[in-house]
Amino acid sequence: MSLEADVRDLWERKQDGLTAADATDDHLAVLDDFLAALEAGEIRAAEKRGGEWEANAWVKQGILLNFGLRETVAREYGDVTYHDVLPLRETDDLHERGSRNTPDGTVIRRGAYVGSDAILMSPAFVNIGAHVGDGTLVDSCDTVGSAAQIGDDVKLGANTLIGGVLEPVESTPVVVEDGVSLGAGCRVTSGFVVGENSIVGENTLLTPRIPIYDLVEEEVIYGELPPERRAFTRFVESSVSDHDLFDGGAYKPAVVATDVEAETLEATEREDALRE
Repeated sequence: MSLEADVRDLWERKQDGLTAADATDDHLAVLDDFLAALEAGEIRAAEKRGGEWEANAWVKQGILLNFGLRETVAREYGDVTYHDVLPLRETDDLHERGSRNTPDGTVIRRGAYVGSDAILMSPAFVNIGAHVGDGTLVDSCDTVGSAAQIGDDVKLGANTLIGGVLEPVESTPVVVEDGVSLGAGCRVTSGFVVGENSIVGENTLLTPRIPIYDLVEEEVIYGELPPERRAFTRFVESSVSDHDLFDGGAYKPAVVATDVEAETLEATEREDALRE
């Protein structure tokens, strides 16, 4: 059977009552092969098809099976004992591809893919199912959540949170496309898609519940930032502004998106030079 068929079969067994206590060596071997395929980039939790990102539900099922069919056991990392269903990812292959990760706090969980010439600064955390593309920077205090898809040549500024989306399995995870630069303190959650070559200002929250005022196409959109935009947070009047409890009005966060300006691109290129 193919890996996909094996995972789907195991998923059905789990729905029928299979537990971690019942899992056999053969079941765990399927999960080990699955994690190895994720780490090699052979499979992904989501892919772009016909211009739209779609979740690979069976891959997300495989990720969930690793939590449902494994026992929590004591593991060692340095001089620290921790308890988890998964060990940390081996990182010998990163050196072979020119990527680097700094010690004392950079955690890459099993089942995460890290591309070539990537940089992961401590402390940073990359969760199972995440895909970090070639040449991407994951800066200090960053979190890349489960199944998140990060493209090539992306810059995640310090203290950036990329949320994880595992359930429901049909839901597309957070996607940050190629060439994106996220300023320090940004938050991207709940399956939001950041279009390629966009530049997002510091401390911007991107989530499907917050409107994007796209001044390029002159429309309000939700759940995605179009490609090649410069985005930043602004506040707009809330529908509760006329409530008696609010003196002077109430406001809610929104995101304004404009064309990427030449000066912004030049600043980004100067930052690239610091990494070479």
